[in-house]
Amino acid sequence: MARLDGRVAFITGAGTGIGRATALAFAAEGARVVVAERNAPAGEETAHLAGHGAIAIPTDVTEPDSIEAALRQAEAHFGALHILHNNAGGSTPRDGSAVDAPLEEFWRVIKLDLFGTFLGCRFGIPALARAGGGSVINMASNLALMGIPGRDCYTAAKGAVAALTRSLAVEFAPARVRVNALAPSATMTERVKALLAGNPALGQLAKSHLLGPIAPEDIAAAALFLACGESRMITGQILPVDSGVTIS
Repeated sequence: MARLDGRVAFITGAGTGIGRATALAFAAEGARVVVAERNAPAGEETAHLAGHGAIAIPTDVTEPDSIEAALRQAEAHFGALHILHNNAGGSTPRDGSAVDAPLEEFWRVIKLDLFGTFLGCRFGIPALARAGGGSVINMASNLALMGIPGRDCYTAAKGAVAALTRSLAVEFAPARVRVNALAPSATMTERVKALLAGNPALGQLAKSHLLGPIAPEDIAAAALFLACGESRMITGQILPVDSGVTIS
């Protein structure tokens, strides 16, 4: 039997990159996947590639009404929700130090990466509890676990996601809802490749990967582990998927 047979998974930011790879991996293991994506054509393409009854719902995770409506639609369509992967987020070349980063960049990443994750949990966890429990997979970063120059906005947001993950895990354990986070290092999506090209510090970070470059499928495999019953005794953890960067 496939590891996610009978499970329904809601994945934000699944139109491209890590989110798309995760949607395909979950569907291949039997999950009914909901692709929650702001870019509607990209979301539809992911749902088509995933197959197995996957649907796409245009969703802006920074808008409470949008993410709440998408989660309600997903639960109504499939009858339940068991897996919530708050994947939407990302850094930009505008990031910098606390001294010189544009304030609008700070608020952009806080709204997308942190507030978007908060809203996903706010409206998604009750659905998981109604299903008798489930798995929340947030997206932190190895930058929540180590220091690197020139990324203070992103680091602040991802550090907060890690702290929120631990708090939620304690809060909702009685409802059989597990809450964990992945902490990837630079993953070779098209967006990250562009960031690496313009940022020497990030380029140096990528070169320090002990096991070589990280592919989106590597992060998807870790998300699959946290989504399935093999990780049933794991909650409140921040799992680095970083090719050894945080120990090098």
